Amino acid sequence: MASSDQTVLQFSPSSASLSAKVHPLVIFNICDCFVRRPDQAERIIGTLLGSVLPDGTVDVRNCYAVPHSESEDQVALDIDYHHNMLSSHQKVNPKEVIVGWFSTGFGVTGGSALIQEFYSRETSNPIHLTVDTGFQNGEASIKGFVSVHLSLGDQPLAAQFQEIPLDLRMVEAERVGFDMLKTTTVDKLPNDLEGMEASMERLLALIDDVHKYVDDVVEGRLPQDNKTGRFIADTVATIPKLSPQAFDKLVNDGLQDQLLLLYLASLTRTQLSFAEKLNTAAQIL
Repeated sequence: MASSDQTVLQFSPSSASLSAKVHPLVIFNICDCFVRRPDQAERIIGTLLGSVLPDGTVDVRNCYAVPHSESEDQVALDIDYHHNMLSSHQKVNPKEVIVGWFSTGFGVTGGSALIQEFYSRETSNPIHLTVDTGFQNGEASIKGFVSVHLSLGDQPLAAQFQEIPLDLRMVEAERVGFDMLKTTTVDKLPNDLEGMEASMERLLALIDDVHKYVDDVVEGRLPQDNKTGRFIADTVATIPKLSPQAFDKLVNDGLQDQLLLLYLASLTRTQLSFAEKLNTAAQIL
């Protein structure tokens, strides 16, 4: 006859009905932070900000990356940076609080439990968002998890991550940007000159399309559309009349201003990198 006092292996009560709503800005920020990550970093982690709706849904509206280093058995977070960023965000929007953390990569890794334990001290029942920035098979694998504790009687043994439903609601403009992310894989962000070149090539292609359309209408190959004709006429009328010399001077002046801003930004980034390394070395010493 079995004893009624036997010790059983059980999970602590979880938020089985918990769900999360993720705004597209969060996904864009995570992808941007991943592109800007240090060369030696394989993934990035960071803090999720938002609020808990009356129905219990976690509304994730913002995020920021947190510098970290990890090995097979330990993870080190820059806690001071995390708290400073949190304070800065809450000065702008005091209603946003910590709701969890994110990491790039496919699924949960070995060090996730250690990071989850840290964020459990920052907020109750934090969610863990994983974003596969590799966009394997042309799809972004975005998943949400909560931690459930496994215990033997009164003794806690380990934590298990359970997946929760995610709601990725986007308006049409955000959907277009997200689809471009899925079909584009880059090792680095394009600089201003590359971006300007791509924009000019796109503009020239559009002008060629309009020119071909007008020729087809004039030659009778396409039926005329008064609405389209008025739109093209209004667009052409908005272009300022500049001589080639004045246009070249305008472009060159703008280009020089852009190069100056790039130089100042690079100089500032170098100074901040030196200050961060000196601060880290002082803490180690």
